[in-house]
Amino acid sequence: MKTRIALFCSFLFFFVTTFCSRSSARDTLTLSTPLLDAGGAILISDGGRFALGFFSPVGSSNRYIGIWHHNINDNQTVVWVANRKHAITGRSGRLSLTADRGLTVTDGNSIAVWSSHSATVLKNPVAQLLDSGNFVISNGSAVAWQSFEFPTDTLLPGMKIGWDLTTGSNYNLTAWTSESDPAPNGYTMSIDQSGDPQLVVTDGPRLHWRGGPWNGNRFSGISGVQRYRTIGFGFNYVANPHQLFFSMYLNDTSIIDRLVMNTSGAVQHYIWIEDRQIWSLEGFVPQDECDSVARCGPNGVCYPGGSTMCTCLQGFTSPNNSVELDGCVRLTALDCVNGTDGFVAQTSVKLPDTSTATVDWSMVSLEECRVRCFTNCSCTGYEQANVSGSGNGCVLWWANLLDVKSNDGGTGQDLFVRVAAADLPSTSAKPGHGSRVVAVIVAPALAVFLLAFIVYWTCWRKKKHGNYFDDETQEEDLDLPIYDLDTIAEATNNFSESNKLGQGGYGPGKLKDGQEIAVKRLSMTSTQGDHEFKNEVTVIAKLQHRNLVRLLGCCIEARERMLIYEFMPNGSLDGLLFDANEAAVILILQADKAKSGLLDWKTRYNIIVGIARGLLYLHYDSRLRIIHRDMKASNVLLDKDMDPKISDFGIARAFRGDDAEVNTMRVVGTYGYMSPEYAMNGTFSMKSDVFSFGILMLEIIYGRRNRGVHNSPFHMTLLDHVWNLWKDGEALKFVDESILHLFVTSENQVRLDL
Repeated sequence: MKTRIALFCSFLFFFVTTFCSRSSARDTLTLSTPLLDAGGAILISDGGRFALGFFSPVGSSNRYIGIWHHNINDNQTVVWVANRKHAITGRSGRLSLTADRGLTVTDGNSIAVWSSHSATVLKNPVAQLLDSGNFVISNGSAVAWQSFEFPTDTLLPGMKIGWDLTTGSNYNLTAWTSESDPAPNGYTMSIDQSGDPQLVVTDGPRLHWRGGPWNGNRFSGISGVQRYRTIGFGFNYVANPHQLFFSMYLNDTSIIDRLVMNTSGAVQHYIWIEDRQIWSLEGFVPQDECDSVARCGPNGVCYPGGSTMCTCLQGFTSPNNSVELDGCVRLTALDCVNGTDGFVAQTSVKLPDTSTATVDWSMVSLEECRVRCFTNCSCTGYEQANVSGSGNGCVLWWANLLDVKSNDGGTGQDLFVRVAAADLPSTSAKPGHGSRVVAVIVAPALAVFLLAFIVYWTCWRKKKHGNYFDDETQEEDLDLPIYDLDTIAEATNNFSESNKLGQGGYGPGKLKDGQEIAVKRLSMTSTQGDHEFKNEVTVIAKLQHRNLVRLLGCCIEARERMLIYEFMPNGSLDGLLFDANEAAVILILQADKAKSGLLDWKTRYNIIVGIARGLLYLHYDSRLRIIHRDMKASNVLLDKDMDPKISDFGIARAFRGDDAEVNTMRVVGTYGYMSPEYAMNGTFSMKSDVFSFGILMLEIIYGRRNRGVHNSPFHMTLLDHVWNLWKDGEALKFVDESILHLFVTSENQVRLDL
């Protein structure tokens, strides 16, 4: 009998404790069950994904009501805060549900510090935390209020960024003031309704970043954007008379991801990696200097990652030879009245600022857009509004074209820019496309033209076979072949698009002797002038090392300037390491590890050593002491054996004797790789190359670009991220997961120490 009683008591105890435990993990709040901070109670969604309760940010004792991920061990990643502007001191806070005010947060003096402000009296309200992370007040079958309509700094699947055009409500993300203070600072991500609506990040009244308008597939300002239905998540865009918004959705509920605006105004996309127990940064914006709004001024184009950042649109020029400071103006005034103007296509770009543009949805073809712009003298450019499917609608610009950025990899859009007839390419004669056909040609004018052409041809033939280099360069015996333009055109199939290698590169080409070549063709509008071109020829011609790219010759005819290199079949290091098709998920770059996985640890180690050997030769063993000044992954080429070759010496500097340090007023190179003393003071030396090499080495090990934000809820550089992991004894978290299983920790950690 006693045994039965004991068993019954044990069962009763187990039942009660289990029931109480489950009761404490409730997901609802009612009129009679407030949430008290003093008791440490929290709400947990039915599936256990999210929790709601009082919390203190890192480094603060203030208390806030928030929602965070519950079923992952991530030190409480908060995704929503109620009373972000008004903290509670001490654990006296209380979250209550009332019929007249909805949800209310009060402090120890029963003073309300936050309320959901119910518009009507609720009869039988219930507040429930859903497994989506949405906190909802239900009034019967109707939703009276939901946290998803009041986002803070985080976008979760199902949330919206945009406008309710009926009520005027604006859904946006606002950054925390600091890691310890969730109060909003000046950075906000929203949809700008002006002109053609576009995604923007503002810092107070200042435009900080512009994602461009939605073009039917993506926001045009995000390079590499794709739809991600096939891999479990993606983005929708809705625009109608009642609402205007974009949202994130999931097809695969096993994915845990979030979009966060950090304290520096960067928007970051994270995915939770369960087996490594970390948030993996998949991408972010702004990505580079060209994402600074109007970085190259009116009618300028920004090229990220290159030594020449800013150029002018075709048909425009810089008045003071400084695109970055002054932008660009027209080479030739328009002549709309006589109908001689036309359009040139600027391919693969982020469309200009559309805040003053207009959209005409009545048009269904690109030709209709051209005619509409051509017949209005105020129209400065056009493009289709929706490029999905067969396309429809027209975006029309009426002023200077601002904030145009080149998007690598063909992921941008074509922009059709109005220019004068004199600045049109010679291949088109259709009105609005090329020069207007002249109906009557006067015989004397033709004779004068023919005479001028004969004189020009004679001079051109002489110049073609003349020496391009000045006397100073002639004194240096280059011993370098000079190829004619016809030879290079034949080798590259007349510079065919199928032979194109990135911006201005072509290959593989083949000379008549069978030599495979790659051609670096400088744009006629390039701001790399004769000095930089001669510099690159002079420097490389004197260099011979297995880890430096071999220059085979050059071509200088008329306005053409080309360098002919040995062809590297494995392309540039960044193409394999980061994947040339890095794809953004709307604002976001989705990391593709397929290609980087081809670079095993042994190969990466050999690449690092090869680059180091090349730099050692440049700094100490060549005839001249040479500082490269632009060491980065895209300037390292890989031959058939995956041996690295340092390339692109356009901004290199050569020294004689023991010169060790130089100051310059013209800081060129790529930000993110520049040493601090060079970027800030213009002081460069061999140490500058060593600093850049260090960044490059970390990129090779990590498999990610140095773009300023890495696996942190706050803005961190690659160096910050590595240093923090090293201090915490978690260096292996920095190793690319595709090679982690091949990484012999003891040996390679010693190598990295050295």
